[in-house]
Amino acid sequence: MAVSYMDFNSPNVQYFYDLRNNRTFTKDGNNFINALGIQQLNTLGNVSLLDIYLSKANVVEPHIHQNASELVYCIQGAAIVSILNPFTKTVLNFNITPGQVANIPQGWFHWEMASVDDTHLLAIFDAPVPEFIAVSDFLRLAPRDMLAHTYCLDQATVAQALAPIKSTTTIGPPADCGKHHMARPDSAPPQAEPHPQGSYPVYGARPSSFPGIGNGYNWQG
Repeated sequence: MAVSYMDFNSPNVQYFYDLRNNRTFTKDGNNFINALGIQQLNTLGNVSLLDIYLSKANVVEPHIHQNASELVYCIQGAAIVSILNPFTKTVLNFNITPGQVANIPQGWFHWEMASVDDTHLLAIFDAPVPEFIAVSDFLRLAPRDMLAHTYCLDQATVAQALAPIKSTTTIGPPADCGKHHMARPDSAPPQAEPHPQGSYPVYGARPSSFPGIGNGYNWQG
């Protein structure tokens, strides 16, 4: 949507921006996110985007955008975009390759896993700055006794399992994660798995080489 209050005669009007100037998250040289919002380009209106680079088996962690829908477009490589449908209580997995998109309704839990190295995704939002609630923040901040009591779990086991989560993960596994914690690519979701509340269908073309986002990112630059 256009910005009706924009003074297009102002010398401060912006029409161009280089996303490489606003790195909002870096895991390593192959896994990082650049961001574009109205702070960087004031003529955008109600739209923004994330420029996402992932290597194989890296995951943009489960999260929601409570104020925006998201359209994920694959520029290069391949990824599985997974969505938790809150109405059917099922997980939908979409394999996307260059030229394909997956749409995520506002407020739905979702995550993206790269199927191959050098995967490049563009996430487009219908909000000037999409708010971001990461599951890692809930897991690291929720009281352990509450979790154990609510789900009838052993509190010591819960505390031990969640202790390594010290900050917002954003792209997982964390850089300091041992190899034995890395999700094996051949255990990723392309094959349907039985589930008591439904199945895990996979949509889109499976890549032949596949063997197996607090209150927002730092958009200020």
